[in-house]
This record gives sequence, C-alpha cells and structure tokens, in this order.
Amino acid sequence: MTQTVLETDRLILRQPDLSDFEPLCELMGDETVTRFIGGVQDPAQVWRSLCGIVGHWELRGYGFFSVIEKGTGTWLGRVGPWHPHGWPQPEIGWSLNRHSWGRGYASEAGAACMDYVFDRLGWRDVVHLIDSDNTPSQRVAERLGSRNLGRRVEVAGFPGMEVDLWGQDAADWRARPQS
Repeated sequence: MTQTVLETDRLILRQPDLSDFEPLCELMGDETVTRFIGGVQDPAQVWRSLCGIVGHWELRGYGFFSVIEKGTGTWLGRVGPWHPHGWPQPEIGWSLNRHSWGRGYASEAGAACMDYVFDRLGWRDVVHLIDSDNTPSQRVAERLGSRNLGRRVEVAGFPGMEVDLWGQDAADWRARPQS
C-alpha cells in the first residue's frame, strides 16, 4: 500500500507505525488529554487502539495521521479522517499531547486533512464529534470553519457518551477566506 504523507509549514502528517506506540501511550495515559475522548487507556488498550488505526488505513484507505513537528521530529499526536463502525458519518478528529496545545497545531493539521478529504478522497461533507464541554476543540472546529450542527449523538463504543456534531460541507470549506 502506498504511504500517504501530508505536509504543512510546520508539520508532517504520516500514516502511523510501530514507533508511535510509546508516544501514543503517553497521550492516552494523560487524564487531561483523554478527558473528552473516552478516558485514560493502559498500554494494552493503546496497543489495540493503534492496531485499530493501522487497520482502518488498510480497510478504508485513510485514517488518523501521526502528527510530527518538522523542526524537531517530535510526535505530537493524531489528527485525521476516520469512520469507525457506528459513527454517524466520516469524521476528522484530533488528539494532541498536552505540551503541544496552544500552538495552532490542531488547526494546521486539521486544515491539511480537510483539503485531503475534500480534494483527494472526494468527501462531500465532514463532521467532528465534540463534547459540549470541550471548548478548545470547539475553537479548533470554528477555526476550520465548522459549526455546531445542532445534533447530539451517542459515540459508538462508548455507552452513555453523547457529543455535539460539528461540521461543514465541501462548498463551505472551499469558500472560506484564505489566510
């Protein structure tokens, strides 16, 4: 399978590999980082999660990218398109290590993924599943031009976890002001 790599000014977004396991354990072991994405996972759960992400690439041809800071080679987190079983529709999601918060990386990686899904994958629209208390992720969605669609959905695989559906269509994405 051909490896998909996206680049921005500061980031490399590449398909995940085994070298991502330890930093993903760090991300998923942080109670603050995982508060809105299902909670802390132990290494065995992280292993299954990483295998699920790699498998998603194999089965669907796209998935979460590992986000790497160009200047340092540091693994920052995962951002990208995915559509797990039971999801309302394909999503672009993001989870970054706490030390990378507040630097615009989620928006930068998210914008590269928006271009990717609309221009290369041919998606007509995209959603983001965001907890109503997760203000930082709501701000990322707004910077990407998405809006709260006024629907709440239960997150498949996480009984009782309900989130707001944010999103936009390809026409809105293409019509946004360029900076």
